[in-house]
Amino acid sequence: MSGMRGNQGPRYRHATDESAPYETIALDKLTPIIGAEVTGVDLSKPMSNRTQDEIHRALAENLVIFFRDQHISPQQHLAFGRMFGDLHIHPAAPHEDGEPALMKIYADKDSPRANGEGWHSDVSCDAEPPMGSILYIKQCPPKGGDTLFANMYAAYEALSDRMKAYLDGLTAFHDGADVYRGLYANYGIADKPAYPSAEHPMVRTHPVTGKKALYVNRGFTRRIIGIPRDESDAILAYLYQHAENPLFQCRFRWTENAIAFWDNRCVQHRAMWDYWPHTRSGNRVTVKGDRPV
Repeated sequence: MSGMRGNQGPRYRHATDESAPYETIALDKLTPIIGAEVTGVDLSKPMSNRTQDEIHRALAENLVIFFRDQHISPQQHLAFGRMFGDLHIHPAAPHEDGEPALMKIYADKDSPRANGEGWHSDVSCDAEPPMGSILYIKQCPPKGGDTLFANMYAAYEALSDRMKAYLDGLTAFHDGADVYRGLYANYGIADKPAYPSAEHPMVRTHPVTGKKALYVNRGFTRRIIGIPRDESDAILAYLYQHAENPLFQCRFRWTENAIAFWDNRCVQHRAMWDYWPHTRSGNRVTVKGDRPV
């Protein structure tokens, strides 16, 4: 797996101090490491400043939060995203007519692929990758179609001190062309002349929590800058396998009209396409982020 040894167990637990109770929402944690379901809020209704603050806090503390049984319009979906910042426009994916910030998520029996099948951080090839994504699934398969989320704080903290020292100051090249070229042809979307690419630190510091997170992913990271290619390939292969350790993960079982909101700066995710020939569909709103540091 990821080089774990018997004396490393406590480094993977990441127990946190008990924080003050929430006043306007309730949380049910999926695991001690990552993920929580939020109850007590209807996202279709006006929200108090206190509730908004507590949703911000829940995201910071749990990295990905989930809301079930929500019935929101496209405009309410967009408005919820804008509570967290300006909206990001995907460089390649299809969107709803007249709403470029409302990405289509769809797979059925005729689809050659599904969105997000491999581990990745959304659009990390952008110079300023998204802060977070808000996925609203309206139609679910009867079984399957779960999404896995992984905590990149935990992945970084579980590295050896020697590996942390090695990664300190290193950057990696992230490229969207290999991922996006031809990806949405089944939707009738033509390729663009160019897609984003960027160089980012391999370990980024979260602008809100101040924590360090591992920031490489199989989807977009292509090579480490400034070292031989064979060394880069070996280090990245190790880090990918390490980041995908189940000990860092939670798994969300979708129900119709559920919402997942993940912090793209410290989370990777993977959507399981194990439900063919059934249909899974919805929309995603993505919030702009900052250049990783």
